[in-house]
Amino acid sequence: MNRDGINNLCDALISLVRIMERLRAPDGCPWDAKQTEETIKIYLLEEAYEVLDAIENKDPKGTCEELGDLLFMIIFLSQIARERNQFTLLNVLKGIKDKMIRRHPHVFGDKKVRDAGEVSENWARIKMEEKKQSLVGILDKIPPSLPALLRAHRLSQRAAQFGFDWADKKEIWNKVREEFSELQDAIEDGDKNKVKEEIGDLIFSLVNLSRHWGLNAEDVLRGANKKFVARFNRMVNKLKEKGIDIREASLDKMDEAWEQIKEDD
Repeated sequence: MNRDGINNLCDALISLVRIMERLRAPDGCPWDAKQTEETIKIYLLEEAYEVLDAIENKDPKGTCEELGDLLFMIIFLSQIARERNQFTLLNVLKGIKDKMIRRHPHVFGDKKVRDAGEVSENWARIKMEEKKQSLVGILDKIPPSLPALLRAHRLSQRAAQFGFDWADKKEIWNKVREEFSELQDAIEDGDKNKVKEEIGDLIFSLVNLSRHWGLNAEDVLRGANKKFVARFNRMVNKLKEKGIDIREASLDKMDEAWEQIKEDD
């Protein structure tokens, strides 16, 4: 980025900070002024998901807009902290700048790495050294507030960094089949609590199967959800073309339309 680009970036960021200060001022916006980190955190999560949706929809314009909204939430929370003399946006920016330099010694230092996998291993090691983490409870550091599938991915990924993992795809596939068999036994026994437990084990093993294929189960399921919605909507339209209201359609008619849609795909 050239000097003009840097100056423009700085000006835009400063202007946004000034807007936030104005909104929080006594003569500013009553809604913005009364917000706390507790009331804002849900908007932070919503904006992050809206960024994700825009990316998945391959919408550059929407992604740009949603990233702006997400950035504004970060500035909002930083302003609240500044008013409490806890930290400032400058602390946030300097902190992440220093962290990225520390955790990329293969870029900003003389560390040599073989591949992306070794980069991840170094990242985890450096992070643990920085935080002086005990090896006991290392999985507790994975945020419980993450979506369950994403947290399962991160938990197994973290455990794998310490060698606790299946050797290859074949081993984890055998584990999936084992968990499915145990679920089948629980269903046949009619034990609801055991069925619940075994469904959880099966899902967790599928998360690991996804990970061994270089996939993230959260993304996989989001894709499946999106496909289901699209097919369901097409099924409704297909029934409508035949003069059938979805609210009055029999299951056989819906299944017939659904199979036609699958064949079209």
